[in-house]
Amino acid sequence: MNLGYIKLYRKVTSSFVWTNSDMFKLWVLCLMKASHEERKFLFNGQEVLLTSGQFVTGAHAIAKEYNEGVPSDKAVAWRKLWRWLKKFENEELLTIQSNARYSVITIKNWSDYQSNDKPVTSQRQSNDKPMTTYKNDKNDKNEKNNIVSKKSKKRIYTDDDPNKKLAALLFKKISQNQNIKEPDLDSWANTIRLTIKSDKRAGKEVQDMIVWATQDEFWKGVVLSASSLRRNFDKMNAQKNRQPANKKIVREEKLPDWAQGEVQEAQISPKRQAEIDAKLAAYLSKTKKG
Repeated sequence: MNLGYIKLYRKVTSSFVWTNSDMFKLWVLCLMKASHEERKFLFNGQEVLLTSGQFVTGAHAIAKEYNEGVPSDKAVAWRKLWRWLKKFENEELLTIQSNARYSVITIKNWSDYQSNDKPVTSQRQSNDKPMTTYKNDKNDKNEKNNIVSKKSKKRIYTDDDPNKKLAALLFKKISQNQNIKEPDLDSWANTIRLTIKSDKRAGKEVQDMIVWATQDEFWKGVVLSASSLRRNFDKMNAQKNRQPANKKIVREEKLPDWAQGEVQEAQISPKRQAEIDAKLAAYLSKTKKG
């Protein structure tokens, strides 16, 4: 049993995974499963070479680990867990490479957060006193340095800037679907600026896409930030502009009152039926000529 540890940064509370406890549990499971170094792993009889930050799994395999010890009525179906993993991929938290036998999942930026320290082995823990990892002073210092660095390069937008207004609109529309923390609107505004300038899109086009995407049953669960809006813009645009297939229009001929009344009779003699058929044929012939 691996008794090592992983780092968990406070900024996870600002991520969408924090808003859903089950989703957060899946993210932590991914971090705990990721390898700290290059190694070989045997999965379903297949030998897989993993680098740091990777782990191999399958939809049913990860569901079994996730639901270990959980009452059956509280278990999360593998289909939902896999949708969450795909959502992590869409939000650029990880990447998934799949084949017919297994999937290799790679945690993005793993080396930036985890690889500075080697995992504690079970042998070391058995010989030493229980270890509590406290790196608050160092982390706080690093976070402050990052803030200073970012502020020196960060572009600030005024509230009346068109990009900032579109960022505010996106946040408002997303908030109507689910509860999310207020983002860094300047960062969102900068992404929208790039969507317009670098991707050659009109501001009105971006505005219309924001409204459409946050109302679409599928895309409103995917577009949860300005970056995901930009990343999926082409796919959404193709779907948005797709016209429904033309349906064949069938013209119904309205029968005269005398024909409708006769058809509704309970019993009709053969002679009377022949008279009705003759009248119908004459009527239909007349309407075709007209």
